[in-house]
Amino acid sequence: MGTRALPDREVHGARPGRAAVRVLVVDDHVLVRESTAHILGSAAGLVVVGGAGTAEEALSLVPHARPHVAVVDIRLPGMSGLELAQCLALRFPFVRTLLLSAYDDQAYVARALAIGVSGYLLKTASAQELVDAVRSVCTGALVLDRAISERLSHQAPPGTSGDGRRGLTPRERQVLQMLAGGGSNREMSVRLGLTLRTVESYVASVLRKLGAATRDQAVLNGVAQGLVEAPPE
Repeated sequence: MGTRALPDREVHGARPGRAAVRVLVVDDHVLVRESTAHILGSAAGLVVVGGAGTAEEALSLVPHARPHVAVVDIRLPGMSGLELAQCLALRFPFVRTLLLSAYDDQAYVARALAIGVSGYLLKTASAQELVDAVRSVCTGALVLDRAISERLSHQAPPGTSGDGRRGLTPRERQVLQMLAGGGSNREMSVRLGLTLRTVESYVASVLRKLGAATRDQAVLNGVAQGLVEAPPE
């Protein structure tokens, strides 16, 4: 009973005649899932089009529900939220993933950024912060919880990275240039003829060698070192 795609007349927050951001909520705890759906469905411009208790259920819903954003608990039974984000990027690139987590875990954050998720929010966030995050990721922005963003900025401030000229391989420089152009992992996989997992490994390596905590920061550090041209405004 965890899977549910909602018909148009039942979607939470539907506004007749107005375009809305379609949201899929994925959490194995029914109370959390329904509370999240209520918060998002009550916000102007957002429509909750389905809910799922597992990653597998969510994947079965996407073709019919056609969400713009999937709000996903990072800890799910079976396939994890990180694995779901990876599958969505590969199979349904039109869906942006916002991860929700009770854990401020550096390994989780690093993996999520390497996969290319659109956001990582802690469950200590307020209802308004959740709503704002969904709206932001739908526009293409990268959203990180304030606590995580502050920690990462202290760990790897711009201008203090290592010398990428000596450390980056030709392929890693190619990946960095594509990051500067806004390329997603899936797009790089297709253009470079590499598997998605291989691209993720290259992205993670680029971030590590440039002392960057995020993809955007890697681009900034690369620009500062003359490794890539500045992305267009």
